[in-house]
Amino acid sequence: MDLIENAVEAGCRRVAIQIDEDMEADLFTIRVEDDGRGMSPEIAFKATDPFWTTRSCRKVGLGLPLIAATAERCAGSLQIDSVLGQGTTVTAVFRHRHIDRPPLGDLHSTLVTALVAHPGVDILYRHQAGQRSFELDGAAIRRELEGVPLTHPSVLKWLDRYISEGLDEVGAYASVKEETDAKAE
Repeated sequence: MDLIENAVEAGCRRVAIQIDEDMEADLFTIRVEDDGRGMSPEIAFKATDPFWTTRSCRKVGLGLPLIAATAERCAGSLQIDSVLGQGTTVTAVFRHRHIDRPPLGDLHSTLVTALVAHPGVDILYRHQAGQRSFELDGAAIRRELEGVPLTHPSVLKWLDRYISEGLDEVGAYASVKEETDAKAE
């Protein structure tokens, strides 16, 4: 959610979120790409420093530094590719089976919140886990709704079910439960 909020604050119109779970290569990759205002190379370099931020409301920025630290702790890495005026891509790679890799968390609520809270932003979510995949295209959903807002009770109910079934099909809930059970042992 932090990366989506960063993209929205950067004035994006589109955010693409890609999660790839490659069990054979033991890799877990999260990529968030936006078409916001982007960053200069100097700012992109400083973005993982927890004591540096572009925000005026506080003196620290912890989102990217925490993701970077977690990825490195899990034998992975964080890469920030940004072009001023064109957008930013943040790619975090983790070793999938690493004991310190945190579970994905509540993807369902994150997706619903992002879609409803940012109706002017096209959110595309893709999750690949082996041969299973799930895709959610906020722009396509809005086109099909022909002006009916995502906040309409019937739409929210459908969206809730669609996301739950999609995440279930890709195994997102199962992998969180398996990770939690394995770490408890």
